[in-house]
Amino acid sequence: MAQTIDATAARAAVPALEGRMTLPGIVAPVEIIRDRWGIPHVHGRTAADCFFAQGFAHAQDRLWQMDAARRRAVGRYAEWAGPAAVAADILAQQLDVEGASRRDLEAASAETRDMLAAYAAGVNAFIAQGVLPVEYRLLDAAPEPWEPWQSIAAMRQRGFLMGSVWFKLWRAAAVRTIGPDQVTKLRYDDGGRDLLCIPPGVEADRWIATLAELGPALEALAALGDADATGGGSNNWALGPGRTSTGRPLLAGDPHRVFEIPGMYAQGHIACPEFDAIGLTVPGVPAFPHFAHNGRVAWCVTHAFMDIYDLFVERFRPGDAGLYQFRGDWRPTVQRVERIGVRGAAAVEVTVVETHHGPVIAGDPAGGAAVTLRSVQVAETDRSLDCLLPMLRAHTVDAFFESTREWGLIDHNLVAADTGGRIGHLVRAKVPKRPRINGWLPVPGWTGEHEWQGMIPWADMPRVFDPPGGAIVTANNRVVADDHPDYLTTDCHPPYRAARIAECLAALPRASPEDMAAIHMDTDSPNARLLRDRVARLAPAEPACRALRDLIAGWDGRMDGGSVAAGAYARVRRALTMILVERSGLGRAAADPLLQVPPPVVPANQLWWTLPALLRADDAALLDGIGWDAALEQALARVADEGATGPWAQTHQPRFVHPLSGQFPDAAALLDPASRPIGGDNDCVLATGLACSAGLAATYGAVARYVFDVGDWDACRWIVFHGASGHPGSPHYADQNAAWTAGELVPMLYDWARIRREAAATAVLEPG
Repeated sequence: MAQTIDATAARAAVPALEGRMTLPGIVAPVEIIRDRWGIPHVHGRTAADCFFAQGFAHAQDRLWQMDAARRRAVGRYAEWAGPAAVAADILAQQLDVEGASRRDLEAASAETRDMLAAYAAGVNAFIAQGVLPVEYRLLDAAPEPWEPWQSIAAMRQRGFLMGSVWFKLWRAAAVRTIGPDQVTKLRYDDGGRDLLCIPPGVEADRWIATLAELGPALEALAALGDADATGGGSNNWALGPGRTSTGRPLLAGDPHRVFEIPGMYAQGHIACPEFDAIGLTVPGVPAFPHFAHNGRVAWCVTHAFMDIYDLFVERFRPGDAGLYQFRGDWRPTVQRVERIGVRGAAAVEVTVVETHHGPVIAGDPAGGAAVTLRSVQVAETDRSLDCLLPMLRAHTVDAFFESTREWGLIDHNLVAADTGGRIGHLVRAKVPKRPRINGWLPVPGWTGEHEWQGMIPWADMPRVFDPPGGAIVTANNRVVADDHPDYLTTDCHPPYRAARIAECLAALPRASPEDMAAIHMDTDSPNARLLRDRVARLAPAEPACRALRDLIAGWDGRMDGGSVAAGAYARVRRALTMILVERSGLGRAAADPLLQVPPPVVPANQLWWTLPALLRADDAALLDGIGWDAALEQALARVADEGATGPWAQTHQPRFVHPLSGQFPDAAALLDPASRPIGGDNDCVLATGLACSAGLAATYGAVARYVFDVGDWDACRWIVFHGASGHPGSPHYADQNAAWTAGELVPMLYDWARIRREAAATAVLEPG
């Protein structure tokens, strides 16, 4: 039976962080030193002991989060969360994430298996101590032992189905509402022309599929019958030594994710004679997959938006899910039944139907057609975690990139800099070779014309070293032009953030670490100016509308937290987006089965990103007979009727919601840490984005920020959006939020003499 919690119980659930602890599984004493922010610095005599202690420290700080991640990954989260989690559990079971993760452990190198075993032993050593997070008390549950394969599953879960699959499902549903002649407009705005990552600073036009090219996919979608009535990103940038005031490379950035509590990343540091590395860790996973330095090389990532998923419309023998068509023959499907436990409700049984492309995720095979998903993330053996130890040992950018050959769990722009002064950018991904048209819509599965032809070789993935301008910028914008020899991507984020970062860097002939940190908080928003200038042309009759027009027209287009005009712009843009949803009829697409694949695609959120391109082109085809000026006047009227609001930061203030606070509302005050107000929007470098369907509050943003002064490691700084601890009763649950909202960074302590001198708590793990 679930229990309630209070502040006293929350504090009692925080484990002891100092003293001597005798634990089986290590060969020599290991220190876990906590700095004033509660960040763990692990120092051991062997790599195995380091990973044991990293697992122990992760479990000390984030055990419930780790447990939730592995459950979500394998389709067991409904056992805790109830019916609301069933759909996501079904998808995880359909894709057999557990089977894929166990397979990958078997294929991993011996040293990787040893690393994962040591990490798991550390997690289990903490579990055995019996001081569990308050979430287990709420759920009346207990953690199961951690198994090595579950670190692979936890890593998979953090980037699960992130990217192109949702755009394809969205267009597939939309084409059945607005028709094929309009569907090619439903891509993220390109700002007029794409700004490329490689070569840095070059612009290019996008390839837009024609109706003839889309024909086979449209035919395939017709087989499904009539329709029933993602946010995020990241920035990073690097400057070579010739562009900095220090004469050393500088590397900075901020990963953007939904504000989940606890946050996706935990700051950490592990050292032994073999390596000494510090960075952002993924609780449940050893080492530093995404952001860190090892004393020689610093690295960071952004999502590259490579197309690593394909959707196939399959033809099944009507009434018989056991046979599907391929190249004129009928092949047998593979079927299995999965049972999903559900908290507070009866278990759910699901029949999973698979073709050689993958599992059915939408539609009913018995009806003659359904959609299958083929994903790089699960379709073939993955050895991403084999990269983690070689990354720790690499001493140059070239060697570091070489160490990542086997990475494939999620696609990244990997940017790195070394103490020799070299900077580089590599697309770290496994991308299948197949026709470019696969990127637009689900394609026919029965013809054999859209099959994968192996993976693009690692040597052919885009990369650049020490570009002539001395700068590298990636912000989820297009990596290379669409005329690249290999098909890589269809959808990506607009170029606004990348262009603005490049503009800021160009204005700094010799950038300092402080300059790099200041760029994180830039609020210039080009779409704000686009809408501002269109609104300024209007002549509304109503005084309240004229006053709103004047407020926006006289504004500088910056999404500063103290600006009232910034809030007015956001409200008008949201109202305009909802008018587009209504008049286009695309709101009805929300009921299409293709948009029910969890998490469901919401038309308003997709059209928020499409609107600027339509407005810039003055393309009113989706407005059902009115023009943009008329639509804007309607939007002004709607916002004027709502009345005045205060500064933008108050309207936009994030609300950090723990996954269990809705289930246990009496505990929400403890579980949900408060955030201070902050500015920014979806389009500026300070990308605190909103979900149009949910309102104007920030729902995602920079979950961390960092500046690496490469070679002067004690000058590096960082921040996370709430704190180092996942315990609501810990003083480190949200103690970094004030600095985060103010754009400040805290020291990234690296020197062990200083770490010991300034220690707030020290624990020594001793062999038992």
